[in-house]
Amino acid sequence: MLANIALMVGAYLFGSLPFAAALARRSGVDLSGETDMHIALWHKVSKVQASLASFVDITKGSIPMLVGFGFDLPIAVVTFSGVAAVVGQMWPPSPNWPGEKGNTTGAGVIITLALIYHAYLTLLALIPFAIGAALRYYSLASREERFHEPTHPLALALPVGMFLGFAVAPIASWCSGQPASITMGLLVLFIIIVVRRLTCDLKSDVKKGDNLLRILANRFLFDQAAIDGTSK
Repeated sequence: MLANIALMVGAYLFGSLPFAAALARRSGVDLSGETDMHIALWHKVSKVQASLASFVDITKGSIPMLVGFGFDLPIAVVTFSGVAAVVGQMWPPSPNWPGEKGNTTGAGVIITLALIYHAYLTLLALIPFAIGAALRYYSLASREERFHEPTHPLALALPVGMFLGFAVAPIASWCSGQPASITMGLLVLFIIIVVRRLTCDLKSDVKKGDNLLRILANRFLFDQAAIDGTSK
């Protein structure tokens, strides 16, 4: 029991480490107002450091799970230690750090589950992840400034791809007959990703006077309050 609790708490704290923000601060860049830290690092710091931040965020979800698996802890504990790491990244204990979206760390959880428990069908979630990321980075590489806007259709492919990927993972797990704890863990992962989208800085968006249902719908699918460029 103590080992299970220690892994969960350790995973939460490990996930809360603001590695991407630390890289940005080291380079004199403020990421507090950015919608996506990895993209901001890519353009404002360097591609190498952005790739390093992505790798570290993936390992935030993987390492606690590998530790639990190595100590032969129950599948449910291993699975939810990854979820705890994502929770730590999204809602860290420090009031001075607003947290991140949890997408990259969540992807690390899916990859690790697939590898250590042979839940290979859940890797289907990586397809919409990859398509969305490719389209987003293509839009940012374009010389046309309108492609750089977060409300451009190519840019919106990334949050939509992330949404679809996290939705696919528990379905793929259930269809492939994986243990219920893995399917439940992936379902909880999807739910907390959606909750973070719906609630992060919601009061600020509501104060702008836009329709609440419209804000929630845009946040649910696109991870932002408006997609017509009228508000940020």
